Amino acid sequence: MSKKKSNKGNDGSLVYTTSETGNAFFSHLNLSEGQESEGYDKANMKIRVSRDRKNRGGKEVTLIVGLELPEDDLASLGKILKSKCGVGGSAKNDEIIIQGNHVEKIVELLKKEGYTDVKRSGG
Repeated sequence: MSKKKSNKGNDGSLVYTTSETGNAFFSHLNLSEGQESEGYDKANMKIRVSRDRKNRGGKEVTLIVGLELPEDDLASLGKILKSKCGVGGSAKNDEIIIQGNHVEKIVELLKKEGYTDVKRSGG
């Protein structure tokens, strides 16, 4: 059974959160200490997109490596790519796995997202 998050503090009182704009909906945009304010540089990432069949029971997948993103951003990019291709997949360990052979489509989608050094890898 999953644990539900509550809106109560340690003493049982309700907790209200506001950001600088005064709207709790946008509170996730505030950067905590230790994070860069500029985020990540899409131009400096060397992203390689390849087709893979190893240890997958003969099934083809599109493998995207070289993404130096936080786990949340990696998951959201994976979700975008999966929905554009209309297939499933996963995003973990600094790589995105998309089911099926969608190498050319993924390369074009990543270039449209602003990643400049995106190349097809493998045969």
